[in-house]
Amino acid sequence: MIIHNENFIIEQIADSGQCFRMNRIEQDKFSVIAYGRYLELTQIDEKTVHLSCKEEEFHEIWEEYFDLANNYKGIVDSLLDGEDDFLKKAAEYGRGIRILKQEPFEALISFIISQNKNIPAIKTCIEAICKRYGERKIGGECGPVEYYTFPGPEILSQASKEDLRKLKTGYRDDYIISAAKAVFQGELNLKKLAEGTQEEAVKALIGIHGVGNKVANCVSLYGLHHIEAFPVDVWIKKVLKEIYNDNFALERYQGYVGIVQQYMFYYMRHLQG
Repeated sequence: MIIHNENFIIEQIADSGQCFRMNRIEQDKFSVIAYGRYLELTQIDEKTVHLSCKEEEFHEIWEEYFDLANNYKGIVDSLLDGEDDFLKKAAEYGRGIRILKQEPFEALISFIISQNKNIPAIKTCIEAICKRYGERKIGGECGPVEYYTFPGPEILSQASKEDLRKLKTGYRDDYIISAAKAVFQGELNLKKLAEGTQEEAVKALIGIHGVGNKVANCVSLYGLHHIEAFPVDVWIKKVLKEIYNDNFALERYQGYVGIVQQYMFYYMRHLQG
């Protein structure tokens, strides 16, 4: 399957901090595991990506996963035409980033794990959990590939703290089990939160043991696809303080401020080396 889109650069998406199961295979080739499927993506040129799936699977999963119906070009163009010099540079530099529409429960557990961990450590921990509790599969249109799905809430709600600690979750073991139980028992309805507002989602997520404001906003943006979410991590704090003197006008970018946040995050990391 070939996609032509000038705002779809796999390397930028993989390095944007929103997904932990997207990995480089070789220079312009990446893999991703999502919704129980394995996909390989090859960047042919800046505006062309090859996906290792049939058209039916593309429309079933990946078209929505990569948010391909959303007009990112229009958002980038509006920022380039604006008066904010930093956002002009950030949008130009990260114009290939898209907000992935990830599986909500996976996003919840992944960002709980992400607290006080760097990205390689997060990836290692998540892969270990998938191998221990997920389903082993063989897939891939380019040849047989062994991979493991992300476990569901029923499975993780029954995990033991001791087992999770062995998988390098640290103090987050209790948080993982609590969140899984909340979803499995219906206390936290992620589907309903995805259909509701950003404010409702964050309020409900913060009510879960071990979920603070930053994690709640990450889950809201990357798992529930509330594009109004604006997670504030160490990089965004640097942007807000050093570039905007803690006076950034979120309301100017209503309806797509989460995308603006990604451009900020990606560009600031570049500036800081």
